[in-house]
Amino acid sequence: MKVVFPTCCGVDVHKSFLVATIIKTLENSLQPSYQKKRFSTFNSDLNRFADWLHENDCLDVCMESTGKYWVPVFNILEKRDIRVVIANPKWVKAVKGNKDDTKDSKWIGDLFRIGLVKSSFIPDKEIRVLRELTRYRYKLTSMKSSEKNRFQNAFTVCNVALDSVVSDMFGKSATAITDYLTSDEDFDAGHCLSLLQRSLKKKADDVLKSIEGYEMTAEQKTRIGIVRDHLHYIDTLIDRVDACINTMVDQYEGYIVLLCTIPGVDRNSAITILSEIGVDMAQFGSSKRLCCWAGLTPGNNESAGKKKSVRISRAGVYLKPALVQVAHAAVKDKHSPYYALKYERIAKRRGKKRAIIAIARMILTAVFVMLSNLEEWNPVDLYRVDMPEHLKEKQLAKAVKQAIRFLETQGLTVFHSA
Repeated sequence: MKVVFPTCCGVDVHKSFLVATIIKTLENSLQPSYQKKRFSTFNSDLNRFADWLHENDCLDVCMESTGKYWVPVFNILEKRDIRVVIANPKWVKAVKGNKDDTKDSKWIGDLFRIGLVKSSFIPDKEIRVLRELTRYRYKLTSMKSSEKNRFQNAFTVCNVALDSVVSDMFGKSATAITDYLTSDEDFDAGHCLSLLQRSLKKKADDVLKSIEGYEMTAEQKTRIGIVRDHLHYIDTLIDRVDACINTMVDQYEGYIVLLCTIPGVDRNSAITILSEIGVDMAQFGSSKRLCCWAGLTPGNNESAGKKKSVRISRAGVYLKPALVQVAHAAVKDKHSPYYALKYERIAKRRGKKRAIIAIARMILTAVFVMLSNLEEWNPVDLYRVDMPEHLKEKQLAKAVKQAIRFLETQGLTVFHSA
């Protein structure tokens, strides 16, 4: 096989140390030479590792993405102008039964030398820091949802069925009632009804029925109070993260405004998308590769003429949920029915879940084109949706004529009904 990198280095990274193997292939020789060395993952030793690479004129390094252990190594080598390829472990997995730390680094280097290792997408430093914040915000939001469920379940086990009557357990009326129930005051039905606001007053009888006969100990009230305080604390943390994110995205404001022209995309969704894929689309090459990287492309699994599962992959752990959320909002957008019409057509054939994934893939394709050309959202077939009624009728009549002409060429006779 052709040698792509005559001088390169394979690195096997661990928590406290790394093993590196420099491979050199001379012009008139087919047999490469190997030079191995072990370094700790302290910054001083990582800088010594970078010096060792420069001394051997090795500027191409490949290592697998082992947890977060590769990040400190990548940070040091990036500063020292060394090109680093981060590989998915499945592309560099060694043969079972014949592997150790020294052999792993040699195996990674050998695969990389002949160009068999695919590079993972690693964005710039600023995008990586922004990604850390947006992902942490996602975790906080998930934690908030868990606490809300815990808060609601705490009342359920106390024989309070308020969640069956109100639409939002955290609305003004429901919050006032739950605060009253967890207080030390004796239950008063009249005072409880006075806490109801607006449309919930019409359900006063149902509210009383859902509360009457509840049993709540002092310890249960304490637990509910702790959960409530935790919810407020999480809200405070989310506000702090949002403030930090808004400070960071000032330089990307133009891209955010651009993405917000897509139906269903708001400011938070645009920031999440940018933090995951960056602004340079040349790193992906095409929209199809981007969609595949995001885990939105159907799988390709065929053997002996039989097609097996075509499910989407588990890639895009953070980007995919954000795009699915955007897709749900896009198909419900009343101002632009573009994605709603496409969703309805696909859902009839493939089902609602596959249709949502298809819409998410369309949106990501639009994002790729918009960031590549720096233009607003304007699909080529948008005119079919925004077309006036008389033009739609004219286009339909033209389509009918073409269908009749096709049937007649097939030897069939078409009768026009009144």
